[in-house]
Parts: sequence; C-alpha cells; structure tokens
Amino acid sequence: MSAVLRGEKLTRTFPSSAGDVHACADIDVEVRPGELLVVRGASGAGKTTLLNLLGGLDAPTSGRVWIGDTDTADLDDDALATLRRENLGFVFQSFGLIPVLSAAENVELPLRIAKVAPADRDARVAEALRLVGLADHAQQRPSELSGGQQQRVGIARAIVGSPRALIADEPTGQLDSRTAATVMDLIGDLVHTQGIAAIVSTHDPLLVQRADRVIELHDGRVTSDTRAAASPRADGGSTDAAAPPLTRAEARARQSPHD
Repeated sequence: MSAVLRGEKLTRTFPSSAGDVHACADIDVEVRPGELLVVRGASGAGKTTLLNLLGGLDAPTSGRVWIGDTDTADLDDDALATLRRENLGFVFQSFGLIPVLSAAENVELPLRIAKVAPADRDARVAEALRLVGLADHAQQRPSELSGGQQQRVGIARAIVGSPRALIADEPTGQLDSRTAATVMDLIGDLVHTQGIAAIVSTHDPLLVQRADRVIELHDGRVTSDTRAAASPRADGGSTDAAAPPLTRAEARARQSPHD
C-alpha cells in the first residue's frame, strides 16, 4: 500500500544571529492509509516544522515531499494549493473557527472554496458532523460550544472534503486531559474506520498510547521510529497483541455532551 505522505531527507534551516538553526535535519518519513502516526517531542523539537513540510505549507531547505505520487517540488503555488485541498485536511491547536459562523457553516467552508454544489455540500457537512458526534449542534456558533466540541468541529471541517490524510498539529494542546483523550480517540476511530492516514504532533505521553506508530524528534532529528505493539497495522490486519479499533458507536459513547 503506497504512502499518502512521504518525505525524503527533509531539512529545514532558519538563519539566526547565533548561526543556522536546523528545525528539521535529514528526516525520512512516510504515512500510509489507515495509519495514525504520532510525532512526539518537547517544544522546539521540530514537530510543527515537519508537519508544515509534509503538508506543503512550507518548503524544505533540502529534501523532497510527495503527496500521493506527486512531488511537490514540481508544482507552482496554485497547483500545490489544489493538491493540498484535494488530498489533505488540517486540524489546528487553536481550532481556527470563524466566530460568526455556525458549526455547519464552518465545516462547509472548504466545500464552498472548492465550489461543490449546494445539495452535495449539505449532505457532506451533515455526515461530517455526524461522524464527530455533533449532528445536534450544527447551528451553534463556536462561543456556544465547549473546547472539545470546537475541536471536533475543526476535525469535521478537515474531513468534509474526504481527504486522504489528516495533519493535526497539537490538536489537544488547549484541552484538558480527559477531553484530549476523547479527541484522540475520535481521530484514531476516523483513521481506522475511514481508511485515511493521520499524522499528529504532541508532547503528551498519554496521547502517544493511541498511536499505531510513533516518531520521536529531538533537535530536529528523528531519534526513534517505533510501531505500537497493541495497534492495528496499516494494512487492516493486527498484531498478535493488537486491540481492535474503536467503532464509531464506541467513540461516541466516550464523548460527553460537554466535551
């Protein structure tokens, strides 16, 4: 099964008064369909830089990035934006919702940009909100939702375009530990039931337990790359010690109305 995202020898260097800073250095990484990859490391380890490179939001100083089979170095800005829109969904730590819009309208935005027909937009927004357990909150504005609910709206917005991969940068950074665990369970459930890929950055060791695979970064370099013994394989099988992925019903059962 081919990788949805792949980086080869990725290096990103920033100049500073004290000399060049290597936010990422010579990193090889890939993420495949049905795989939840967690990038772990302390603040400043290079997690956000790596995700920005893989998502085509930043260009490497050296090295190459493929989204699907497409080498992003071969694309101009417009073509790269189209490739991102058609293949990737982004989830941010700050939620990134527009305050004056309802949950449904926030989720609908990527489809409007892509000029999807109104009837199709409505159906896809309703399904995305159902998948994240917020079908009954479609008309509420962000200020009327809890932090966990706002992040679930952000996830619904990321998946409404049927992306091949989710890129989530510290998606639980503003949430309490219980709500953070619920959000990570939701992302894991979407990965394993929808067959998409996900790469999630975090420095929270509790969230790492939900990953299929974990990459550890230190000073911009990969110091370890391990597969969790109790996680489903990306090919849909499982290891001898694997626990089955959550069903959508199980994930929703874990979600409090106030999460």
